[in-house]
Amino acid sequence: MGKIISIANQKGGVGKTTSAVNIAASLAAAEKRTLLVDIDPQANATTGLGLKISRSQPTIYEVLLGETKISSTIIKIPELKFFNLVPSHIRLVGAQVELLAKKDREFLLKRALEEIRDDFDFIIVDSPPSLGILTINGLVAADTVLIPIQCEYYALEGLGQLLMSLRRVQKNLNPELRIEGVLLTMFDTRLNLSRQILQQTRSYFGKKVFKTVVHRNIRLAEAPSYGKPIILFDITSKGAQNYLSLAQEIIDGEKKRVGQRT
Repeated sequence: MGKIISIANQKGGVGKTTSAVNIAASLAAAEKRTLLVDIDPQANATTGLGLKISRSQPTIYEVLLGETKISSTIIKIPELKFFNLVPSHIRLVGAQVELLAKKDREFLLKRALEEIRDDFDFIIVDSPPSLGILTINGLVAADTVLIPIQCEYYALEGLGQLLMSLRRVQKNLNPELRIEGVLLTMFDTRLNLSRQILQQTRSYFGKKVFKTVVHRNIRLAEAPSYGKPIILFDITSKGAQNYLSLAQEIIDGEKKRVGQRT
């Protein structure tokens, strides 16, 4: 049964979609059957993989409204054998209103993913930069949540609100939800600020902070405009090496957890 990891932070500009795309691609490069689910109405994960979705093509929008099965929306990414995507589209903006009238609206994504969960080793969910109904769907569906934090002055601002939302989801909707890890992004070794943010985050979250940090890297920033994850755009770049290392941390962590359970 595949592990579902939701990538969430209501603060924008923290590298959430960049991380979702590149974690998924790196897991696929490790020959893990991987599905990236884009539930952000901005659809940046979809366009960042070079895909243009027509209005007639089924997406996660139709899945959440119950108009189509999620299996019919899956797109294979040809350059990586084990990489698949459920795309988003700007019309998903309307779902944030339409879903409010649906019964058990927080469980729509969870139910959809249960149908295909056994087909994948990892399912990565890219959530919007908000704590609305779409992000809640991502958290309810997930086994764990990965929290990216940018190495900047206001990095930890709003994090308390996210953690309160996680506790509410755990209490009322998904008691099994755990924190996969906290990921420091846009790390600049030349700046004392980056090291201070890393120290503060590790002081607060302890071992939940990934050993891997994602360094500020121009090639990583350029990759989406070419419609490629960083490992296909520039495998030698620092960004590619960071995400490959992070994917291995996630794989090793899951092996350890399964070993402890058995």
